[in-house]
Amino acid sequence: MDMPKNQFKAALLRGRSQIGLWNTIGGNTVPELLGGAGFDWVLIDCEHAAVETVEVLPALQAVGQMPDVSAIVRPAGNDPILFKRLLDMGAQTLLVPYIRSASEAEAAVRAMRYGPDGIRGMAGMTRATRYGQVADYFNRAEEELCLIVQVETVDALEQLEAIARTDGVDGVFIGPADLSASMGLRGQMKHPDVVAAIEAAFETLNRLNVPAGIMALNPDDAKRYIAMGSVVTAVGVDLVLLADSVAALRDTFQKGD
Repeated sequence: MDMPKNQFKAALLRGRSQIGLWNTIGGNTVPELLGGAGFDWVLIDCEHAAVETVEVLPALQAVGQMPDVSAIVRPAGNDPILFKRLLDMGAQTLLVPYIRSASEAEAAVRAMRYGPDGIRGMAGMTRATRYGQVADYFNRAEEELCLIVQVETVDALEQLEAIARTDGVDGVFIGPADLSASMGLRGQMKHPDVVAAIEAAFETLNRLNVPAGIMALNPDDAKRYIAMGSVVTAVGVDLVLLADSVAALRDTFQKGD
């Protein structure tokens, strides 16, 4: 059996803009629904969601039913043990939160790679190897693995070029919310200083020819960042979409009172 193709990574290398959704509701039903919604990718979030590592497997299986949709996983942190488990489950793309330096980016890369270039532990009977059926998996795994690092603090932006140039980093995702907090402007993602910092980061990444991404739940903001060069753009979160829909339905009936 050949190595499963990472369509997300292939599109990233071509520079094609991909929009996606954040999955924060555990189980396999919501990931399956999101996977069939017509977006390019679905991110399974283990950092800020009540989703434990063991729950990622059924979510990957649910999204994997859709041939043109990619699954991304955000581990709870930059932890090689978490990486090992998620990669063995068949995750091919990880978005790693809160990377603040080139050394932290290098640590993430090493956790993605087998020795002697990294520290990922070897196991043959895993979903990643299709239970031993993928030919030469251990020597070829890196071809289809993709690492996106999340930059979301002032000190990380100060080292952005070094982080982005780290061998093995496939893209950089800007985190506006934590960036606003790091700047002393908690929750003010549209503050001119926060916007200016994000725009400067995009300029740097574009100059370096490193794929850039961001979360922008306002459609106008998302379109603006895509025009600025975002090729990995999160435009919705399942819980937010649910809450907005419930509020809109409630308002429809309250206005009729």
